[in-house]
Amino acid sequence: MVVITLQRKKCIGCNYCVELAPAQFQMSKKDGKSVLLHATEKKGFFTIKTYDETIFEASNEAKKACPVNIIEVKQV
Repeated sequence: MVVITLQRKKCIGCNYCVELAPAQFQMSKKDGKSVLLHATEKKGFFTIKTYDETIFEASNEAKKACPVNIIEVKQV
């Protein structure tokens, strides 16, 4: 299982996550911040859990590229 978490409030809108993992992230037209697609929100943390292991690599690259370190990617 792959778990991806985004702290959206701290996003600076650099767009790296969208460039590296467009299937998981997109930029909001309202505020210019990243949106984790199909995520559920709890206390400012947006999370998706999926059994689709193919998204791990791209999501992990997005995590590494994020200049404010607000993306967490785990395989459990």
